[in-house]
Amino acid sequence: MTIQLTEDKSNIDRYSINDLEPGAKIYFIGIAGISMCGLAEISYHLGFDVIGSDLRKSHQTLKLEEEGIKVFLGQKADNIIESKPDVVVYTLAIPEDNPELVEAKKQGLLCLSRAQFLGLITRSYKSVINIAGTHGKTTTTAMTSMILIESGTNPTVHLGADLDEFDSGTVHLGDTSKLMVSEACEYKNSFLNFYSTTAAILNIDNDHLDFFGNMDNIIETFVHFASDLPSEGNLIIPYEGDHIGTFMEGFRKRRLDKNLTLPNIVTFGPYSPDKAVQATFYYKNLHYEAGCPKFAVYYNDSLYRYIKLSIPGQHNVLNALAAIACAHFNGGTPEAAQKALASFKGAGGRFQKVGTYRGATVIADYAHHPTEIEATLEAAKQVPHRKIWPVCQILNYSRAKEQYNRFISVFDDFEDVTFFKIYTTRENDTLGMSAERFAEEIRARGKSAHSANTLEELMAILDKEVKADDIILFLGPDGIREISNELCQSENGVFMHF
Repeated sequence: MTIQLTEDKSNIDRYSINDLEPGAKIYFIGIAGISMCGLAEISYHLGFDVIGSDLRKSHQTLKLEEEGIKVFLGQKADNIIESKPDVVVYTLAIPEDNPELVEAKKQGLLCLSRAQFLGLITRSYKSVINIAGTHGKTTTTAMTSMILIESGTNPTVHLGADLDEFDSGTVHLGDTSKLMVSEACEYKNSFLNFYSTTAAILNIDNDHLDFFGNMDNIIETFVHFASDLPSEGNLIIPYEGDHIGTFMEGFRKRRLDKNLTLPNIVTFGPYSPDKAVQATFYYKNLHYEAGCPKFAVYYNDSLYRYIKLSIPGQHNVLNALAAIACAHFNGGTPEAAQKALASFKGAGGRFQKVGTYRGATVIADYAHHPTEIEATLEAAKQVPHRKIWPVCQILNYSRAKEQYNRFISVFDDFEDVTFFKIYTTRENDTLGMSAERFAEEIRARGKSAHSANTLEELMAILDKEVKADDIILFLGPDGIREISNELCQSENGVFMHF
């Protein structure tokens, strides 16, 4: 083992996964997590001995075992004693008193957070595209990856959702050490661990205030992330948008203070006839067919390609532009972009058709922030329908309180909104927030709204008026998307994979 970290691990950015002994044994606590299972697969692909644990059997544990990775069910100190790992990887959701983590530290093993370990992997690749932003990371990362795969570059990909094109997995195992594409999450400054040669920032919005505290700190962490780019790298950013101007001021100042020249700055956005200078990549002539966008993409004012998406929403037009830009500077071609984006059906949990209920189409989307909910609602409006029935589950009590008014105002154009019980895995204090409170607030403003805590309560609401050609739109995290599955598997539902 050649990695020697300081006590606070502040020197971890000096190392890559190549600094581990060949064939070193890496143990993942919570190996079935959406990111952890992908990191385990990549590590196995790179020739390391991979093992891990999770609390219960799942699709992910079965898939890992089929690939030859041993998975303990249940987490206990004996697993560490028996497996004798060299490195232990854990997520920040793992408590300090987790018996495996306690035993690993007791033995003095190298213990790394998920983000620190992903950083080691990124630093083993010559070129790395990291895609950041408050919204749209998963979709844009998937789009970028599909363009590059279609272009023949064969990148390694780390994604935060299942993708049909990846055999319903979260990774694509490409050429080792050549090119990597990964999501880069800002929460708890995770993305500051990563190495980038191309960094995309899709947007900057008010979120995760339980950690950041205020908007200034959010902008500052994006500045820090982008400032780590090499001077020959690429920074992909919106042409304009909330906080982008402030971000650029901070970014330019930080580069100047570090005596670094600016990387190649690439912008994306819509065509603006009132502006003398357009974005580097812009779109024109946007229209919709069967709810899905068609548009022309221009690069430096020259036609790049006509693009047709198979997923709805204007927000996905911007995601596609960012993906095209990321791919373009890493071997992507216009022909591949056109073909890959036309066939891309979306990542798992993103505007995903689940089935039908009483003849209505059931769609589930991971939108869990008011900005994301607004974009998803607008996308749904473009899909032919009689009526849309939103079913919203808010993720965490702290977000419910921070964004209270926005969670209400985002549904101003809709009747019969249903709020499902708030979902949390890490908060005990409700802060006075509940599904009932949100429904009562909307009713007090003269609109129809409901609350539900069980599938049966939700069905009682929907059964009264839902008809064929309606859309039942589930919005939120895993909990509400599981409810959408159960609804379609009930007596009046049809569950299917489209």
